[in-house]
Amino acid sequence: MSDSIQALTREICAFRDERDWLQFHNPREMAVAIAAEAGELLQHFVWQNAAQSESRVRERHPELASEMADIAILLLEMAANCEIDLAASIRAKLARNAERYPVEKARGSNRKYNEL
Repeated sequence: MSDSIQALTREICAFRDERDWLQFHNPREMAVAIAAEAGELLQHFVWQNAAQSESRVRERHPELASEMADIAILLLEMAANCEIDLAASIRAKLARNAERYPVEKARGSNRKYNEL
């Protein structure tokens, strides 16, 4: 993961702009596309138990990587289009989650923050 979010976003937006696609990439359409691509990723794991899903990752690694890339591309572009600093937003969310899930309470637990 050597590429910065900003550098990847610039590449994504250049790709989009070379094709004059910004006109089609309003927030609603971007959100729909992200959900659709997330569904395509999820499809690989439907009806799979934990062991089967781990096996799927090994067997379908290239396809999973491609689906994840689709989601990331759309998310980074949507953040740019909406003038959201995604790196800052991620850091803020991690800080909020650190408050909600203190290590001493959350370590090894899958409970939601309000159940800890």
